Amino acid sequence: MSEHTPESTPAAPEHAPSAAAPSASSQRQRASQMLQALRGELQKALIGQQAVIDDVVTALVAGGHVLIEGVPGLGKTLLVRALARCFGGEFARIQFTPDLMPSDVTGHAVYDMQSEQFKLRKGPVFTNLLLADEINRAPAKTQAALLEVMQERQVTLEGRALAVPQPFLVLATQNPIEQEGTYPLPEAELDRFMLKLKIDYPQASEELELVRQVTRSAKADMLDVAPLRALLQAKDILAMQRIASDLPIDEQVLDYAVRVARATRSWPGLAMGAGPRASIALVRGGRARALLRGGDFVLPDDIKGCALAVLRHRVRLSPELDIEGLSVDQVLQQLLDQVAAPRL
Repeated sequence: MSEHTPESTPAAPEHAPSAAAPSASSQRQRASQMLQALRGELQKALIGQQAVIDDVVTALVAGGHVLIEGVPGLGKTLLVRALARCFGGEFARIQFTPDLMPSDVTGHAVYDMQSEQFKLRKGPVFTNLLLADEINRAPAKTQAALLEVMQERQVTLEGRALAVPQPFLVLATQNPIEQEGTYPLPEAELDRFMLKLKIDYPQASEELELVRQVTRSAKADMLDVAPLRALLQAKDILAMQRIASDLPIDEQVLDYAVRVARATRSWPGLAMGAGPRASIALVRGGRARALLRGGDFVLPDDIKGCALAVLRHRVRLSPELDIEGLSVDQVLQQLLDQVAAPRL
């Protein structure tokens, strides 16, 4: 995917096709094909849940972190393990528990008796793909250990700023906060997640197929990710992120993304609206979705397609609507239906 022109190549005649690097259009086409193949592999591991798979691939291309919420047993961890299997980079997993310390996440200094010096022992965050499992089972102090690395892509240990490998993506799973032994995530941390995805119960036909496949497997109660192919390396993802960031976006579509985010700040029924990070995430997500579908530019539908996942954790429902039983997604859907999208 990288551009390369041999130094010794003679100038091509005017009538001959250029031997230069592939055009932006062909690079986009190649990236889209790779993403479609990745989506196909993930579907083998997570039956149904097509929208969730698309959103995770979107976040991967956009370089954003993902929070996945759902009751136990719906395949949250399985999805992340499948993505790690399809990705040839480094992968680490942290099981969050009430007694987990911040140093267990970021690392710490240990005293070496032989050299009589302190040495830095890097934590599991020094990886490409980090699975933060059941993140809301740890107290806020430990959750906050992820704040710096999620935003700055670096960790400060003993006064030294250490960069994490690139690309770096946090995929966190959480149980619904009504469950016993869970702590709500601080708003500052929630805002660092580009997308919040909800995994719901599968359709009847999907559950039937799931049970059929799992009971054929040698594993007890889960699908095996071992047969999945490693399709992408770290350099491929970085290249796709560059291609997506260069995807053309019309000024009207850009304005639409900002209007959607700003509308949450004065929308009836929302006590708290989304900040500017939401506008940025809508545009980045729209570019990634455009690349995933093989488009040459961003459409309003690309923005709208990722809007719920971008906004649902950045707004707060007013107490009156909460009492009435309305969900955040229902209110946001009303907003999306009423904010006028440009016609290109």
